Amino acid sequence: MGSNPAEVPALTQKSLEVLPTRTIYTFEDAGIALTLTFLTPALPYDIDLLSRPVTYVIYDVKSTDAKEHQVAFYFDASGLLAVNTPEQKVSYGLEKIRGLGAAKIGSVDQAVLANRGDDIRIDWGYLYLAGPKESIGNINVGEPGAMKNGFVAAKIPDEIFGTAERAADAVVVGIALKPMRVTEKTTTQWLMVAYDDLYSIQYMKRNLRPYWRRNGWEAADLLKASARDFNSLRQRCADFDAELMADLTKAGGEKYARLGALAYRQCFAAGKFVADENGQPLQFCKENHSNGCISTSDVFYPMSPQFLLFGSTLAKSFVVPFMEYANSPRWKFPFAPHDLGTYPHANGQVYGGGERTEENQMPVEESGNLLILLAAIAQIDGNAKFAERYWPKLEQWADYLRAKGFDPENQLCTDDFAGHLAHNVNLSAKAITALGAFAKLCDMHGDHQKAQEFRKVALEFAQRWAKEGLEGDHYKLAFDRTDTWSQKYNLIWDRILGLKLFPQEVLRRDMDYYKKIQNEFGLPLDNRKTYTKLDWILWTATLTQDRADFEALLAPVYKFLNTTPDRSPMTDWYETKSARKVGFTARPVVGGVFAQMLYDRTTWTKYARLDKTRAANWAAMPIAKPPTLVVPTARESDQLIWSYTTEKPADNWMLPSFDAASWKSGKSGFGSRGTPGGEIRTEWTSGDIWLRRTMTLNKSQLRDLILMIHHDEDFELYLNGELAARAKGFSTEYTEMPLTASALKTLKAGANTIAIHCHQTRGGQYIDAGLARAPK
Repeated sequence: MGSNPAEVPALTQKSLEVLPTRTIYTFEDAGIALTLTFLTPALPYDIDLLSRPVTYVIYDVKSTDAKEHQVAFYFDASGLLAVNTPEQKVSYGLEKIRGLGAAKIGSVDQAVLANRGDDIRIDWGYLYLAGPKESIGNINVGEPGAMKNGFVAAKIPDEIFGTAERAADAVVVGIALKPMRVTEKTTTQWLMVAYDDLYSIQYMKRNLRPYWRRNGWEAADLLKASARDFNSLRQRCADFDAELMADLTKAGGEKYARLGALAYRQCFAAGKFVADENGQPLQFCKENHSNGCISTSDVFYPMSPQFLLFGSTLAKSFVVPFMEYANSPRWKFPFAPHDLGTYPHANGQVYGGGERTEENQMPVEESGNLLILLAAIAQIDGNAKFAERYWPKLEQWADYLRAKGFDPENQLCTDDFAGHLAHNVNLSAKAITALGAFAKLCDMHGDHQKAQEFRKVALEFAQRWAKEGLEGDHYKLAFDRTDTWSQKYNLIWDRILGLKLFPQEVLRRDMDYYKKIQNEFGLPLDNRKTYTKLDWILWTATLTQDRADFEALLAPVYKFLNTTPDRSPMTDWYETKSARKVGFTARPVVGGVFAQMLYDRTTWTKYARLDKTRAANWAAMPIAKPPTLVVPTARESDQLIWSYTTEKPADNWMLPSFDAASWKSGKSGFGSRGTPGGEIRTEWTSGDIWLRRTMTLNKSQLRDLILMIHHDEDFELYLNGELAARAKGFSTEYTEMPLTASALKTLKAGANTIAIHCHQTRGGQYIDAGLARAPK
């Protein structure tokens, strides 16, 4: 199925169907028909299943010419799936699991949760390929070409590579399934691709297990359970796909259903479900190809319709960690945070000024998001008990929006790529809707007086908005800007939450205007540019709840996805005239496609009631214990001397035996003036720097060591010549990272060598490091 090996003709593909939990291909040739299904059991009402990192590859084959055929299948998975960069080394081997044939592959370093940032891939844990023992002809690890060519020649190699470490792009895990007799009756074989990531998220310095591992499961347990459940899950996924596709079609037509199916797995996949200390589910989403932030409010806000549709457990799972942080003494501002850190480290906000300053924050945006989402959760539950856990904070945010929300100051909103904007009419609509949402929460909380007070404010603001934002046949981008317009997607919650703040003619007026000005591939975000956001168009399309309006705005988006020349996962930011992607790849915000489903209360209730997990009793946010310093950093001492050079040294520069007499000496830290958080004592402004120094350790200091590192940007650090840690991107403060087992083994009582290479590309730059003992 494809161009490799070149000498083997490919089967002819006949069809492709993308469904919420399955992607199905059909092929025909040489007297057989093959249905190839990739099935991920992402059933939303059971987080035990939803969190399983397993995909089934299913082969259904039958004869089409009334003859009997012999058919065999080969499948392989590249070592690239287990590393961040192709040159990283991997280790591999066969696994003994009862009833299964299995092999695994993973990075040699196994630097668990060491790296963080945007464009990075998981490089700890292990990729597994497994299948029922009775159907496996051979399973092995080998060189990609040799494995495929061996299969073509009737058998993949018997001998595994051995124990030698190899670059990830030079290794595959492959399965050759046993040849089978194929007749006119369908015959089925299947296998599994899985990933065990050991720990998934660092939350306030505490490493959290993936949710599926919360009761002590290991990879073998995951694979055995997934094999046992195959038949039942196959049927359950088929039933779920059929029901959801029918409901999507009923809500918005066939094109809408296909769009929902395309978005479904991407939304869930662009984040991770982990277990807190009480075994309850937490979900952390990632800003893929945006800025790498974790649990960003203006990312989970647009993704929320998909989570809300399937019950309050899913919605609470991403709200809890965010609200626990906002409710902690660490967050000192009168408005909501933006994020929890940089993926996969949820250790505190990094966007804008972080916890240090209000500069470049999104006060109205984020406060409005949370008030709206908590009201939506209360609507599912039929009570405000969940919101009551954070009630004083919600009151504070509502007071902030009452004072600042109607006519926002010059600040960012979720569309921050478009820059700061004062008097933002759409942002004002969010604030007004959020005030109405808070009034709804107050009513459910039993504070009817406060409910009346905030509803009155919201209604007065809505009436003012309808007058002051109006410009002829549409509503403006900003209150003080004529000849402008923008999508008013934030208004969807007025009807979904039953707030009844804005008159229907407001929505009708803007919708008629949108239909006149949209481009071939969609409605622009506003009058400033021709680019758009896919999620916001699908929200805007729902405003009037007129099917003709919805389909009119949906059709160009559907055309974009079928026309765009960019071959990449579903983007949400693209050009409406050229169908080219502007940026943002594979983000969870596409869950916003499901907003239309929330208008039908009967359908929403049906899916929400399927919630099997029914989580409760979430643990409080972990309180991070500081590590015990062993080797100080520039933060603790201004007398740390390093040897350094900015000229590329010999390849053995990191070894203890290397002669660095010609290098310069300087005090740490090293960097450029003005770099956030840096203690600059030796200026470094070139592209690269190499550092070395000797540190003395006693026997008692050799236990439980971790790295304390502040880097801007990419670094690699060696202990006694052995690679101990590396990461791409940058930090704005000292962070903790694990050290490789191989490097820790080199440490001894007495003198030890620490050596660092740091590479800089743009912006500020800084490097400094020390060692500490990890807190228990």
